[in-house]
Amino acid sequence: MTHADESKSASPAQQGEARLSDDIPTLEAEVAQLTLEREKTIKAIRDLREAEDPARRIFHHEEIFRMQQEKLRLDVDIKFRTNKINRINLGMDEAQVADGIKGGFLF
Repeated sequence: MTHADESKSASPAQQGEARLSDDIPTLEAEVAQLTLEREKTIKAIRDLREAEDPARRIFHHEEIFRMQQEKLRLDVDIKFRTNKINRINLGMDEAQVADGIKGGFLF
């Protein structure tokens, strides 16, 4: 993943950042923060589903859909940071890409 890809995936609060930090403790703190947000989002989805009452025509499908999108965004942001930590631990440079990926094959 390039720096441009990382900045595209940044949340609105992080749009000013050109790329993710190279500091492992900072990345771990961000993962912890995002994980908490993800858990709150999951709870909100669950609460909205429980609040629905088809008999009384109470539906929250739009809110549930938006919250599920937010959960997926958080999953991706967590994964980006986890992958960055792994690359740093392995001593990989951002520019290093496996030969198979350069040729268009992942295997």
